Amino acid sequence: MSRKENFIQQINTGYLSQGESLTLGGAILDGEALPDTYVKIPLKTLNRHGLIAGATGTGKTKTIQVLSEQLSSFGIPVLMMDIKGDFSGIAKEGEEKDFIKERHAKLNLPYATSSFPVELMTLSKQEGVRLRSTVSEFGPVLFSRILDLNDTQAGVVSVIFKYCDDNKMPLLDLKDIKKVINFITDEGKDEIEESYGKISTSTTGTILRKIIELEQQGADLFFGEMSFEIDDLLRIDENGKGYINIIRLTDIQDKPKLFSTFMLSLLAEIYQQMPEKGDANQPELVIFIDEAHLLFNEASKALLEQIETIVKLIRSKGIGVYFITQNPMDIPSGVLAQLGLKIQHALRAFTANDRQAIKQSADNYPTSEYYKTDEVLTSLGIGEAFVTALSEKGIPTPLVATMMRAPMSRMDVLTDAEIQEINSKSKLVKKYSEVIDRESAYEMLTKKIESAQEQVAVEQEKKQESSEPSTASVVTKSVLKVVTSASFIRGAFGILSKILKK
Repeated sequence: MSRKENFIQQINTGYLSQGESLTLGGAILDGEALPDTYVKIPLKTLNRHGLIAGATGTGKTKTIQVLSEQLSSFGIPVLMMDIKGDFSGIAKEGEEKDFIKERHAKLNLPYATSSFPVELMTLSKQEGVRLRSTVSEFGPVLFSRILDLNDTQAGVVSVIFKYCDDNKMPLLDLKDIKKVINFITDEGKDEIEESYGKISTSTTGTILRKIIELEQQGADLFFGEMSFEIDDLLRIDENGKGYINIIRLTDIQDKPKLFSTFMLSLLAEIYQQMPEKGDANQPELVIFIDEAHLLFNEASKALLEQIETIVKLIRSKGIGVYFITQNPMDIPSGVLAQLGLKIQHALRAFTANDRQAIKQSADNYPTSEYYKTDEVLTSLGIGEAFVTALSEKGIPTPLVATMMRAPMSRMDVLTDAEIQEINSKSKLVKKYSEVIDRESAYEMLTKKIESAQEQVAVEQEKKQESSEPSTASVVTKSVLKVVTSASFIRGAFGILSKILKK
């Protein structure tokens, strides 16, 4: 058997799937695409997470689009972060262009155009489904880790949450927790000390500054009601296709704190609410986190540990998480070790650091007798990638250079009019468009302070009245003085008269 025949047999055996699977494309050997040698990923392994990496312009976006389309076709909902605004075209049918026909002919892979159900979501003031969460839903531990607080400061945050729970004061938005901090260091200081112990004003000052820093990155738009319900990510349309939920983040690249806050809260919320699924035949939801370095670069050690823990545990809930970045080294090693599917597009070697990064990246992939991995990594064309995954039995598949199939939907962004059309038909846009500002800690403490101030004013007025003589008594005393003075004068005149008579 020839080298080529051995390779084809190895790939067909390694990527054989008894159950449903996604088709990424076809195998490449020595620069030649091999027909009918398909690279397939079993649906049941997609909750084992993954990585999509490669230099700018090598095809990562189209790979995510291909994966999302096929997941949707199997009735699996998708949530994706759209940092650059590239994914909205999934909502519209693509065009069967000549280069697409040529590519699929080489693979002997059928091609058809299609559109997919899409929801456009936002963390900011962009049009779309507004995503929000309350401070209370974060809880003291997660909120402290988002703010990168030390143990002492985190303990004070726990006291704040406990005080609000005990007094039935909801913490909904950032102005609520800021109001509580101001209260416990001023008007409510004695009350807090009596029930919960003494709190340092320097500690509360640090916490307040951290909250303001988060607020300046736009978190005041994210914290509040109504909170987004996780079930709304799991919708299927009338044709049995899973919704592709696209969070438009084009205005958030300079706000990494807000991005990491949202992602951690989302993953934590999904983990808490989703039931255990065990060994399911397909995932319940797949999440694509584009520009993943934004999540990790600004994260503290405690935050990274939290993310790593959630990534480890969330797969048992039927959730797959896929990180997209330029270089695999952007992903912490603890997270990288959890990833079952790896799709590596071309890397570019312009500097010594680039060459070192390529060698490190090559070490993350299985060895292969058919490829010199570090050399092929720099020679892959646009829309080509190294792939390794997990078989249905959880065994790593052979490393294979892959010519990726083309997306079925539009490979371009929607116009403003098309975006408005999608939003106008969306039930979720209507559901989450209203901003609710019900009575919470801010309003309740404001009333409490005002009531206390009114009570103090009343008591001071009473004291003043009791210490001052009444008008009647003043008049009486004056009259008595006058009367007494008149009597004295008459008496003096009487004595003087008697003396003169003598």
